[in-house]
Amino acid sequence: MKVEITVNGERTSHDVEPRTLLAHYLRENLGLKATNIGCDTTSCGACTVLVDGESVKSCTVLAVQTDQQSVTTMEGLDGAAQGELGHPVTKAFREEHGLQCGFCTPGMVMSAISLIEENPDLTEKDVREGLEGNLCRCTGYHNIVRAVLVAAGKDPDAAQRVEAESGERTMAPGFSTGEGDK
Repeated sequence: MKVEITVNGERTSHDVEPRTLLAHYLRENLGLKATNIGCDTTSCGACTVLVDGESVKSCTVLAVQTDQQSVTTMEGLDGAAQGELGHPVTKAFREEHGLQCGFCTPGMVMSAISLIEENPDLTEKDVREGLEGNLCRCTGYHNIVRAVLVAAGKDPDAAQRVEAESGERTMAPGFSTGEGDK
């Protein structure tokens, strides 16, 4: 079956089997390796990309489902193809040390972009809840949350103080404050 998908601003066209996952299409047909495959079950979020601006776990979407749509991967962000950190979210991840091994980073970044677009007035709780479908085995999430808040133009220290003072600090599953869950 032929699919025509605009990927990172470039029109692509390939014959694919109808069962080809978008993650495999991006990696195997287009050579875009930032879309990592960690679980094939939507559990880890490492394969998250943007489809028409919405974050989607590409391991559970068929390539044919994105026919005539626009897909953005980590490589499609400003300067990423040249190894530069031109996008505000990638800059914030670097500045706030929101990455370690880097396996989850593309999925986290793509999810964060969508989250910020959906809700530019994010709180720490919003970020933790919005990213709970993305797993990181290295960082403990604290600096990832800080990075997303910085990218959204928020002061992460102020966001923590506000939530601590409200007494409503609830943690999304899998996310830690680095201070022990309360």
